[in-house]
Amino acid sequence: MSIQVQQLSSDVCVAPQLGPEAMAAAAEAGFKSVINNRPDFEGGPDQPTNAAIEAAAKAAGLAYAFLPVAPGYQSPEEIARFAELIATLPHPVLAFCRTGTRSGKLFRAATGG
Repeated sequence: MSIQVQQLSSDVCVAPQLGPEAMAAAAEAGFKSVINNRPDFEGGPDQPTNAAIEAAAKAAGLAYAFLPVAPGYQSPEEIARFAELIATLPHPVLAFCRTGTRSGKLFRAATGG
């Protein structure tokens, strides 16, 4: 399985929704950490849950963080937490949400980029 990523910096990429099955592919692609920015069940009952994705990420040897944020607004606290995560998690980092857009917005707000 290949995953669709957009590179935002030398060590941070974003992607659209990833499921548990994508965690091994993320590790194989060289990522060391994953940040899930999508709230559980935002897309309905068929959306993979944080718990399932986290279990698969850890099984693949990835560090994992859950920072669910709303699509239309990211608070200063959420932006600060994202900045903290990308500063402290092992690199490279892959963040995802429904389309990758909100993870990209968080990155730009957190880094001024």
